[in-house]
Amino acid sequence: MIKNAALLTDLYELTMMQGYHRYGLHHRAVFDMFFRRQPFSGGFSVFAGLDVLLETIENLRFDEDDLAYLDTLGLFDSSFLDYLRKFRFSGDIWAVSEGTLVFPQEPLIRVHASILEAQLIESLLLNTVNFQTLIATKTARIFLASEKGSVMEFGLRRAQGVDGALSAARAAYIGGAASTSNTLAGKKFGIPVTGTMAHSWVLAFDSEKESFDRYADLYPDKTILLIDTFDTLGSGIENAIAVGKRLKKKGKQMGVRLDSGDIQYLSKQVRRRLDKAGLKDALIAISNELDEHIIQQLMAADSPVDLWGVGTQLVTGGGDPSLTGVYKLAAKETADGSYLPTMKVSDNPEKSTNPGIKQVYRFFGRRDYPIADLISLEDQPPEPGKPLTFYHPSGDYRKFRLESYNRFEPLLERHMENGRRVIPSPALEDIRRRTIDNLSCLDETYTRLINPHIYKVSVSRGLRALKHDFLSQFLVDNGD
Repeated sequence: MIKNAALLTDLYELTMMQGYHRYGLHHRAVFDMFFRRQPFSGGFSVFAGLDVLLETIENLRFDEDDLAYLDTLGLFDSSFLDYLRKFRFSGDIWAVSEGTLVFPQEPLIRVHASILEAQLIESLLLNTVNFQTLIATKTARIFLASEKGSVMEFGLRRAQGVDGALSAARAAYIGGAASTSNTLAGKKFGIPVTGTMAHSWVLAFDSEKESFDRYADLYPDKTILLIDTFDTLGSGIENAIAVGKRLKKKGKQMGVRLDSGDIQYLSKQVRRRLDKAGLKDALIAISNELDEHIIQQLMAADSPVDLWGVGTQLVTGGGDPSLTGVYKLAAKETADGSYLPTMKVSDNPEKSTNPGIKQVYRFFGRRDYPIADLISLEDQPPEPGKPLTFYHPSGDYRKFRLESYNRFEPLLERHMENGRRVIPSPALEDIRRRTIDNLSCLDETYTRLINPHIYKVSVSRGLRALKHDFLSQFLVDNGD
């Protein structure tokens, strides 16, 4: 959490807030946060960042330094600055639980607050959730590619700044990583920390053998030797075997790390040499620009890898640099206290939003596997056991009929009420466990890396009708 995040917002949020304040627009509004497409051409995403976001919002304050800076911009009057001086978020936040698998178009966060409050937190919300969801999703793909192996997050030196490194370490752990090399992240979030050695350690001694011996003497319970500084299958593995035999006599286990070369070939050769030397319990760790596709290829080739050190491709998102998360007004309070649905209309049907206050329901089949999600108006929940028609969210003719299902559950829970959290902060390990449980329950056709099946996210009959009413107001008959 950033200690003081009040100014972590786009300037136009503040200028709009002053306009609302000036013209007396203090009514409540409802905003939805959702994303438009799956990252990495994948079949799922892992929702992450919520706990950090809620903690930050709960402590949001403008201090005198913030107000003095805003005053220098020449944009804000004293009345608005006095409003900011007393600012405390007092709204309600509904959200999906962290670690839940989520899909495009469905609301992940629903904010109920005065329009000024809701506007202020937009940039912070999107910054936090977009990045952590992206990295948690990337890690989950890597975790699955390794067949749920031991993934070590090694990305600190390649991450996008200090906060990027910390946020990535947290999100990676949620996504399935077993540990991080980032010591500060370990302290801050309680993530297990791990590490081996660098080539500089090997080069700092008079010989490779001496460097291995000294390391094993210092860390007999954590000995993983980097064997590719000079000759992996020559001096590297031979010196490691000598150290490994010495440790084995003391009842200790050792490991080796490969950071270059043909990993598929080298890992098999190293495994053969270790086994022949009686070190069958010795571990093999690998690193060097790994991603889910390389890992899947190595697994398919039966490469004997025990530990996967993944850095750059994990903490930066690799080829997909951002989640397409957006934050849109869905309803606004009227003079009588009721809520009027609102909708953004676009020539691109995928960018036309779903109006009104909504809930998301996840339907489960007989094996209790998720089969489809339904976005419905909050006051029109589905009836248990009744067949339902699911309509395509773009509002076109596509639909399907769900006749048989085991159960359904709402995904959005109230996490904050009147500006205070009402659900205790969960342990990070519990969030990680939710991710792994969710991944285990999702059919493998959705989790495959190439051409995954598209999970059905649909709208209810009532929401479809409301959306159609809005669209009909803007349709123009051109005589075609």
